[in-house]
Amino acid sequence: MSGPTGGRPGSGRPITVAVVDSGAHVPHPHLPASVLLGGVALRPDGGVTDDWVDRLGHGTAAAAAIHEKAPDARLYAVKVFEQALATNVETLVRAIDWATGRGIRLVNLSLGTRNKLREPELAPAIERAVAGGTIIVSAHEHEDRLWYPGSMPGVVGVVADPSQPRDAAAVVELPRGRAMRTSPYPRPIPGVPPERNMHGISFAVANATGILARLLDRHPEVRTSAEVLRLVASSVTE
Repeated sequence: MSGPTGGRPGSGRPITVAVVDSGAHVPHPHLPASVLLGGVALRPDGGVTDDWVDRLGHGTAAAAAIHEKAPDARLYAVKVFEQALATNVETLVRAIDWATGRGIRLVNLSLGTRNKLREPELAPAIERAVAGGTIIVSAHEHEDRLWYPGSMPGVVGVVADPSQPRDAAAVVELPRGRAMRTSPYPRPIPGVPPERNMHGISFAVANATGILARLLDRHPEVRTSAEVLRLVASSVTE
């Protein structure tokens, strides 16, 4: 399923976000059905279906974290996880291209690989996204290891910082470039201690994407990862 191109500079439409994950389950207390414009399921064997319902919970939590910070944004569920939180690089490339081809403004990748050898496979899809004005958000590094594609040029990389407020971001200088620093905690569940809720770099990425969707709604002229990071740096006290 696809929808109208949205969130381009001057379009007057809401910012659109592709949440590449385990799908989405709506309605949910943290994620109303009205914010989902549709979705797709991309199978590791190359198949495509419209069964983007989340049966793992991870994608719904990531989407909810984005929605919390950017309630006017509209989301697409791009399902690449089915039985477990694992897929292949070929499917990830297809997911990026699916979003780029539909003019989706932001791609949330709460996933990645530590295998540098996969960088050449990911690079062309990132280049196509950059050329089309689609901004990819993904983990830059985690546990002292670089992650891909988040540490690659053209991508907004994210690092997790438990001391960071959930609704705030900072910009940090790293050996391979600048990155966003955000909280690794998703939306809280009443009565559940934060340490028992889902948390980690995946949700630092989702929090970053939500913050960016909110900023881009006010600054639709921004189109590249470098411009995004300058905007975040200048908006810390906004």
